[in-house]
Amino acid sequence: MFEIWETGEPARLISDAGSLKVALEKVDTMCRLRHDQAVAHIGEAAAADGYHFEIRDQDGRALARLTYVPDTTRDFQSVVVEELHGGDSR
Repeated sequence: MFEIWETGEPARLISDAGSLKVALEKVDTMCRLRHDQAVAHIGEAAAADGYHFEIRDQDGRALARLTYVPDTTRDFQSVVVEELHGGDSR
């Protein structure tokens, strides 16, 4: 079991996931949401500093951290590299 946290102030639990793949997909979805909000000028103050996410294990240890700063000059691009999903790019 994995937990996805947004670690800004205050930190908040976003969701949980049964696998790392699903956890990565949920982080990617949150980044897409933050990008869309930035494009719509919602939450501009937080966007300047970026958004901080963690994937934690069942004991609360951080396994992965990501800071995402939306780039509103281009369309959203996934923050999760295919290799993290276990894909073979060869």
